[in-house]
Amino acid sequence: MTTAHSLAQLTQEAAEFLEGRVRRTPVERSPGLSEVLGVPVWLKLESLQLTGSFKIRGALFRLSRLTEQERREGVVTCSAGNHGKAVAYAAHQQGVRATICVPRSVDRAKYEGMLALGAEVLVSEFDGYDETEGWARQIAAGQRRTFISPFDDYAIMAANGGTVALEVMADAPLARTFVVPVGGGGIAAGFAAAAGSATIIGCQHALSPALRLSLDAGRAITRLPAAETLAGGVEGGIGAMTFEVLRPLIDRVALVSEDEILEGVRWMLSHHQYLIEPTAAVTIAACVSGKVGKLMGPAVVVVSGRNVSAATLKRILC
Repeated sequence: MTTAHSLAQLTQEAAEFLEGRVRRTPVERSPGLSEVLGVPVWLKLESLQLTGSFKIRGALFRLSRLTEQERREGVVTCSAGNHGKAVAYAAHQQGVRATICVPRSVDRAKYEGMLALGAEVLVSEFDGYDETEGWARQIAAGQRRTFISPFDDYAIMAANGGTVALEVMADAPLARTFVVPVGGGGIAAGFAAAAGSATIIGCQHALSPALRLSLDAGRAITRLPAAETLAGGVEGGIGAMTFEVLRPLIDRVALVSEDEILEGVRWMLSHHQYLIEPTAAVTIAACVSGKVGKLMGPAVVVVSGRNVSAATLKRILC
């Protein structure tokens, strides 16, 4: 499952499976970003999705593809929060045991959301995602259970990014530039593969620029030192498989600072009255700061999630 054609076929399968199981989130015009960037801009509001992020798409579709033996044994995953919450939801829906390993820096709202959905949640001794994933994979191997990657899996790419792209292109047909967040690369790779010849701008934290470093090195940088950030979903290395999909399709990478990300959260509250999490604000930050670069035509900005604790929000707003 490595060709663009195969990924496109998998995306169609994911779209058919997810119909009626997830929300078709709105595409909303942003007058503020349109003014800042000088072109019509819309927001794809995956922050309004079930479980509070786009990750529910991939979790539902990936778990639906488990074998009967894998279902009996259960799954293990690693998450900065949103993928874990989505896997907890999907596992509960499908009657699958789920163990979710999270960094000790996980946002409290995401942690409590996983527990509320009935998952076993294990907190690692590490602040960063990459070290925590290594620990989670050891647990999965030791218990002979299936490890579900948050991003480095073609079914996850197809559902998380591909199905979002299909909706965006149907609802905003004039847009040919898409601004997407990049952490491990799952949503960006799936989106880029489904969007065809569109312009794809990936947005990353300047302290954890795995895609930018990978493009410069010509190979996937799958591990990075932990970065201190409230935007845990864009911290850590990129997936080896997601990078191979993204490498020929990404047009440029915008790197934003922690302060710019937090300003993105505040900007969305001020201009759209939507609460989004810091990870989701990476795309907004790239636009508001101008680091997204010059856009040649109508654009859609993906807003990926809303899961943020009251304590984290207080730090951002005060």
